[in-house]
Amino acid sequence: MIPFSDPVVVAGYAERTARIVPGLRDLHTMAGVLLAERAPADARILVLGAGGGLELRALAGMHAGWRFDGVDPSAPMLDLARTTLGPLASRVRLHEGDVDSAPMGPFDGATCLLTLHFLPSHERLQTLERMLVRLRPGASLVVAHHSIPGDAPARDRWLARNAAFSAASGVPAAQADGSVSAIRERLPVLSPAQDVDLLGEAGFTDIELFYCAFTFKGWVAYRP
Repeated sequence: MIPFSDPVVVAGYAERTARIVPGLRDLHTMAGVLLAERAPADARILVLGAGGGLELRALAGMHAGWRFDGVDPSAPMLDLARTTLGPLASRVRLHEGDVDSAPMGPFDGATCLLTLHFLPSHERLQTLERMLVRLRPGASLVVAHHSIPGDAPARDRWLARNAAFSAASGVPAAQADGSVSAIRERLPVLSPAQDVDLLGEAGFTDIELFYCAFTFKGWVAYRP
């Protein structure tokens, strides 16, 4: 797992993430569009995995009336979020911890971007369930993370493609290649079918794929 307490890792987070996640800025914009389909102009939005502040800044910039609660287990990453947000920080409350550190809401929408792939399936399910109960009926949840087919040949092929993208985006080749082993050995990545099943098991409905970029997938789902 990436050491998000390492000052060097924290300082380089924004640049590194933009190089390894295809269409990162567009992913944030799409999340804002999807949330706005059901969230009111004065919405309260929950952002789980808010460290760094990139999606908070994007969403706050898109919707001037929204207020946010951002949750992350890393204090240094929350400090980075405050810096990233600048004057937009006045509309954001940050909480150190996991989903249980989030207020109960109810929230008009939620995001969990580039976070769930760090959690084994049973913890993911618990996290999704605890997000569900914090949402208003009908509210949207937007998630995106590594999600790769389960059979070895396909998994290796997509990991290699993701590494090639990182290298083409300016990540040193050795580092990009090393990410393949790191993802395979350290992250409890699920298949897309398993991810959809977990969202359904947690109680979400009308689950739709909206983002597909090499090893990354994104879904929007709703609280009944």
